[in-house]
Amino acid sequence: MSWTRNSFAALAVCVLLLTGSVSCGTSGTDGPDRPAATASAGRLLDATDEDGRRLREVGREHAPEVGIEVQPEADGDWRVRLTVRGFRFSPAGTPATAARGRGLAYLYVDGELVSRLRTPDHRLPARLVPRGTHHVTARLYADDGTVWAVDGEPVENTADITASDPGGAAAADPAADATADLGGVTTADPMTVPVAEPAADPAGTDPGAPDDGERAS
Repeated sequence: MSWTRNSFAALAVCVLLLTGSVSCGTSGTDGPDRPAATASAGRLLDATDEDGRRLREVGREHAPEVGIEVQPEADGDWRVRLTVRGFRFSPAGTPATAARGRGLAYLYVDGELVSRLRTPDHRLPARLVPRGTHHVTARLYADDGTVWAVDGEPVENTADITASDPGGAAAADPAADATADLGGVTTADPMTVPVAEPAADPAGTDPGAPDDGERAS
C-alpha cells in the first residue's frame, strides 16, 4: 500500500520534470526492486555462535520463530517435531545465499551438533541420548551458513528430555519440559530447522558437520 502511494508520487514528479525537459530516475534506495533483498537478509554481526558461525541480525518484526517438541518412541528413539513461524525450510540444492525467512535448522544435543534438518520431523537415535537429562536445541540458519539472530542472540528453542534406561531407552520425565512452544525469539528458546549442506563461505559455515540423516558417533 505504501509503495503504491510512493510510486504515484514519483510518477507525478516525473511528469512535472518532463515538461521542463529534465530526465527522471529513481535513487539507489527507492522503489520495490532493490532494497528488499538487502533488508530481508539482515546485517552480519561480528559475533558468532559457539561453532564460529556469524550471526545475521534481523528486526524482531522480520525474525523467524521456532518451537520444538520431543517425545519418546517405543524403541528408545526420540521423535523431534518443529513448529516454525515466518520461516520455510530450503530444499537441497538451494543457493548459499541468505534470504528472508528461509534456511535450515541445526539440531543440538547438550550443545553438540547431531544433525541438519530440512523438514520439521526428525528421529533422534537413542544412542545419542544416554541415561540422564539432556537439552535438545533447534537453531535456525540462513542458507549461507549464518545464524538468524535478534538483539544479538541466535534464534533457537530448547526442550529438556530424560532417558531413564541404561541402554538409552526413551522415557518421559514428568519433571522435564519436553516441549518448548513458539513464544518469542530468545536464546532461552532454541529451535530446530532442516539445514542445507553448507557450502564453504566466509560466514563461517562448517562443511564437516553432520548432515540430515548423519549422526554423530
